[in-house]
Amino acid sequence: MKNLTILPADTYIVINKTILNDSDHKIINMLYQPIIGFAATSLYHTLIDDLDKLQLMSEELTHHHLMATMQLRLEDIVIAREKLEAVGLLKSYLKKGNVNHYVYLLYSPISAYDFFHHPILNIVLYNNLGKKEYERLLDYYKIPKINLRDYEDVTSSFDDIFTSVTGTVLEIDTDITRRDSNNILLNKGIDFNLLISSIPEKNVSEKCFNKEIRELINALSFTYNLNTLDMQGLVRNALNEKGMIDKTLLRKSCRDYYQFENSGNLPTLIYQRQPDYLKKPQGDNSKWAKMVYTFENLNPYQFLKAKYKGAEPTDRDKRLIEKLLIEQKLNPGVVNVLIAYVLKINHEQLKKSYVETIAGQWKRLNIETVEEAMRITEKEHKKIKKMMGSKTTSSKRKQVESSFVQETPIWFNQNLEKEELSEQDEKELDSILKELV
Repeated sequence: MKNLTILPADTYIVINKTILNDSDHKIINMLYQPIIGFAATSLYHTLIDDLDKLQLMSEELTHHHLMATMQLRLEDIVIAREKLEAVGLLKSYLKKGNVNHYVYLLYSPISAYDFFHHPILNIVLYNNLGKKEYERLLDYYKIPKINLRDYEDVTSSFDDIFTSVTGTVLEIDTDITRRDSNNILLNKGIDFNLLISSIPEKNVSEKCFNKEIRELINALSFTYNLNTLDMQGLVRNALNEKGMIDKTLLRKSCRDYYQFENSGNLPTLIYQRQPDYLKKPQGDNSKWAKMVYTFENLNPYQFLKAKYKGAEPTDRDKRLIEKLLIEQKLNPGVVNVLIAYVLKINHEQLKKSYVETIAGQWKRLNIETVEEAMRITEKEHKKIKKMMGSKTTSSKRKQVESSFVQETPIWFNQNLEKEELSEQDEKELDSILKELV
């Protein structure tokens, strides 16, 4: 599905896989919207409105219908759809043809209880809203406590009221609508073979690492950016005397560990991939186009890790990238160009003050695409070269020379736009992308 071109004429139908009620709409607006944003929330409600009177399935519609109804660009609708998919509210299926046909399956939101206990969604909701607003929502969904100590339970049981008698044979139809939610999918996870082998067998119950626990560990590792080695000690500390993992203790340990490493902050989620509508159209086979493609299709963490030769980037560098994406709101592909440029001209160092200065300038100039970022770095670097070659004072020239190296990034070579990509170059870049994507 990723990187496919979608057109206004492409059709879709909506199938309701669940039963939705007024409470669900409140949960979507109050709990999901602070994470996925207004456009994704609006798309969910619009797809519900597309359903027939029985709320089961829509007629065949075009994506132009969505554009007209929501007054959004198709590219923004695709981003909104992907966010719904990511949080488990939507599944998408595609049948290719002269006109592509999509099927969108709608799912219920999880309950408020499950949301506030979810290892990913709950943490991100807190971080996005702040303590005061988060606690206001928590109070809204709290059940009032009533002391029943002096009361007697006089509820009737089923068999007190009804008696079983011989009746007609009934065949159960399995196609009846029911309430159905969809789990969040994570493609990457913990190496459980390595994790389990690091814990002495005598300390672990056979039932310890069941499906529920594995899903929790994977979710916590994603939320708090923990690798298998990080999780080993945290899991061992969460084992109780029965050889089972105390889920509450594990959650707290992961949160405390992350906050200790990140100056008391909690993590949030970001839309990590360069939006499709800001990408260069494919078809150009030049070295320039392939380089643009690489910047566009790796997220900044993957790109930085490649610069570390596959090793884990430092926490300082990861926090710097997170700040560029969240606070400066630079697009991921633009951040990749910024990383590559600063590392190249600054002795392979990501100097925080310099990176933030460039990021601020690019935000003011509204740099959104990879190609715009590549052009602006070339322009700015020429200014620096001119400054170094001008009749400045020796101290000023020395200061500039100490900050920047003479070697320039490869994309400054104008011939790249004309040179066709050789078979060897293409294999090399493709192998890099396969390793990193």
